[in-house]
Amino acid sequence: MAVLDIDRLLSYPVPEYRESYDLRDTILYALGVGAGLSENVDELGFLYERDLKALPTMALVLGTPGFWAMDPKTGLDWQHILHGEESLVLHRPIEAEGELVGKTWVEDIADKGPGKPVMIRSRRTLSTLSGLLVAEMSELWVVRGAGGFGGERNLPGEPLPPLPDLPADCTIELPTSRNQALIYRLSGDRNPLHADPELARSVGFDGPILHGLSTMGVIGRALIHMCAEGNPRHLRSMKLRFTAPVVPGDVIATEIWDEGDGSARFRASVPARGVVVADCGIATFGRI
Repeated sequence: MAVLDIDRLLSYPVPEYRESYDLRDTILYALGVGAGLSENVDELGFLYERDLKALPTMALVLGTPGFWAMDPKTGLDWQHILHGEESLVLHRPIEAEGELVGKTWVEDIADKGPGKPVMIRSRRTLSTLSGLLVAEMSELWVVRGAGGFGGERNLPGEPLPPLPDLPADCTIELPTSRNQALIYRLSGDRNPLHADPELARSVGFDGPILHGLSTMGVIGRALIHMCAEGNPRHLRSMKLRFTAPVVPGDVIATEIWDEGDGSARFRASVPARGVVVADCGIATFGRI
């Protein structure tokens, strides 16, 4: 792969995106993160328009132009991008319908060396039309083989701390569906890696994989049920590292450690395949 043209990327203006969404969009998002599939939790409130509640992780798909790295003007080879980490901080609840504005920009880039990965951290804010901040998000991409432009070797900031060396306080298993990636992509991320079997095999996968942010939505649901009594407005933030892809149809087990101060640590795995899919997670709770 060619060395990343850092000047080209940094000069690329990610389009500001003003988005109107309605109850149908909110229900479609919930379906795209597996709501309603489990027999063990009641999620009708996320799926039925009467007194509908939006999942807080819906902020991850609102106010975004989609997978903007596919635009050739960025200089990125999008087929070599892996989703490394994601964080979400909520300042106001996500309403079931409304209109919001998203602003995205590249904040930091690290060069691991010639032939090695490039690390890209982007940030996005989600605000009301009057300018009130609703949510802040940070996303880390790993671009395989694009290093060698000579930049800083490490991104600023502290890494996610390791999980407690203790058994988890609780675990919840939530299923995904075989068509979940096909549903989730209708909320905005049309990356063909999640739909096209031939393309997925060409980049080293056995078939289409689930979007990382759909996996995060499943984990967010687990946290809401186990730590917030099912109330989506009590999840204030979550941050995690993606460690392996979920295959649509997998059952995701989320292990949770209660920190006792309105926060929790978590890890998610697919027991049937013996693989950890998200690690070193941190979440905070409290009515927004």
